[in-house]
Amino acid sequence: MHTEIKGAPAFAHLAVVLAPGERVIAESGAMSSMDAELALKARMNGNPFSALMRKWLGGETFFLSAFSNPGSDNQRLVLARTTPGDIREVSLSDECLYLQAGAFLACTDSIKIGLKWAGFTSFLAREGLFKIAVSGTGRVWYGAYGALLEKDVDGEMIVDSGHLVAYGPGIKLKLRLAGGLFSSFFGGEGLVMRVVGKGRITLQTRSLGGLAGWLNPKLRG
Repeated sequence: MHTEIKGAPAFAHLAVVLAPGERVIAESGAMSSMDAELALKARMNGNPFSALMRKWLGGETFFLSAFSNPGSDNQRLVLARTTPGDIREVSLSDECLYLQAGAFLACTDSIKIGLKWAGFTSFLAREGLFKIAVSGTGRVWYGAYGALLEKDVDGEMIVDSGHLVAYGPGIKLKLRLAGGLFSSFFGGEGLVMRVVGKGRITLQTRSLGGLAGWLNPKLRG
C-alpha cells in the first residue's frame, strides 16, 4: 500500500494506492474519489453496542468503510476529512494512541478502534468524556481543523482547551487556571489543560469552537 498526504496543511487529503488484495479502513463518508474497480463494504466497528457507543460518545460514525482491491492492478482512492485542516500518519507497533472525537480518518486492517473513558478533566477542557483508542500494529491516519503540531512532553506542558488532538498512554490530563483568578478569566484564557507525563502529543493550531465563537456574533448581526 502506497499513501501520500497532499494539500497540507490547509486542505490535506490522503491519496491511497491499493495493490491487489490490499484493504484500508476509513471513516464513513471520508471517500472523495476512487477507481471504479475498488470494492466498498460498510461494516460496524465491533458489535452493534460498541458501534453505537463509538457514534454517540466518541463523535465518530456508526459504520466504517472498508475499501479493498479485488483486481489484478493497482487502484487509487482519495480520502478527506469534512473540515479543512491537516492530516498525520502514525505507525503503531503493538501500541495504543488516543484521539480526540472526530479525529480518526483511516487505518490499515490490522488496527483495532475502540472507545475509552477520558474523564471529567477532558470534558471540562472541551475534549469530550470519551476518547478514541486505536491500537495494534499498523498505520493510522488522523486529522483536525487547522495545522497540526507535534510536541514531545517530558514533565508537563500547558495546552489550551480544545487543541489536543492525539496522545499516548503515558500522558495524563489535568485542569488548571491559566494564571491567577483575575488574569485567567479577564485575560480570556480561563481553564487550560495541564498535560503531564512523557510522550508525544499532537496539537491543532485552530479549534472549531473558536471558529464558531468568532462567527456567531457576525451571523446574528
